[in-house]
Amino acid sequence: MSFGDTQVLHDVSFKFERGKTNLVIGQSGSGKSVLTKCIIGLHNPEKGQILYDGLDFSAMKKKEKKKIRTQIGMLFQGGALFDSLSVIENVMFPLKMFTKMSRNEMLDRANFCLERVDIVNKNNLFPSEISGGMQKRVAIARAIVMKPKYLFCDEPNSGLDPLTAILIDNLIKELTEEYNMTTLVITHDMNSVLEIGDNIMFIYKGQNHWEGNKDSIITTPNKEVNDFVYSSKFLKLFKEKMN
Repeated sequence: MSFGDTQVLHDVSFKFERGKTNLVIGQSGSGKSVLTKCIIGLHNPEKGQILYDGLDFSAMKKKEKKKIRTQIGMLFQGGALFDSLSVIENVMFPLKMFTKMSRNEMLDRANFCLERVDIVNKNNLFPSEISGGMQKRVAIARAIVMKPKYLFCDEPNSGLDPLTAILIDNLIKELTEEYNMTTLVITHDMNSVLEIGDNIMFIYKGQNHWEGNKDSIITTPNKEVNDFVYSSKFLKLFKEKMN
């Protein structure tokens, strides 16, 4: 994938497993966001394939891509809730856009999803009236309201305190396993990597540089991975203790 004379991604290949939390990590500018935009169809790669259950998404026509997109749940960085819509209206939004459900059916489904993420008695509040952690959980409810096969999360813990971030991580993992979704998480947060990293791809200078899981990433001899993993003071102390 190139922009002008700048090649951002090359020779990237990875299989995201269903029922697992698949993480893509790497330094800023490594190509993580471009990869995600290619996967959901916002960018068209010059070469290669993007396969959804064996179907070549990049070669599909607009109507075929739309069908795949209705099976995708997106959790955007910061939540990206609509400020002018209440909590329940935010969660119902995809149902209004892509289904022919009655209002009562939409309310039932939205309330079910809100209860699943432990949001109750907040339906009529607006995003500005709830905490950042609650906003993120409402955004997760919206992401799963269409019963997606695929869940994409862009920096889900951005702006959250450590305790709330752990709760969001665990919720994402629980929902992934409960609904057997193929979940992709783009993150810089090493706590997330060590908490829920079933499958991890480390991108370096636009290429697959390392693959593994939350256990093997701690012990890998790969220099670039080590530089990334142990960049925080806490993890440097952890590594020194291990040695």
